[in-house]
Amino acid sequence: MAQSKQAGRAPKRAHKVSCEECYFRVNLLCALDLSEPCATFRPNEAQLRPPQQLRFVFRQERRTRAAWAFPTAQEQAALHA
Repeated sequence: MAQSKQAGRAPKRAHKVSCEECYFRVNLLCALDLSEPCATFRPNEAQLRPPQQLRFVFRQERRTRAAWAFPTAQEQAALHA
């Protein structure tokens, strides 16, 4: 049986966030008293900056003509004549 590529490595674990690291809690803007972070959690380091979006990359232009074409009617007739 083939082993997976990550057989010798430990899986990366996600950093567990807490309300104490939330921008709203640090700046005394949070009105919630929850035991775990809510859906509006934002890391304090980000200072409410939105995450960086992916860059749009244009593809190269596609060919306007096919690399090959079907023979014309005259060429087909010449082949079978």
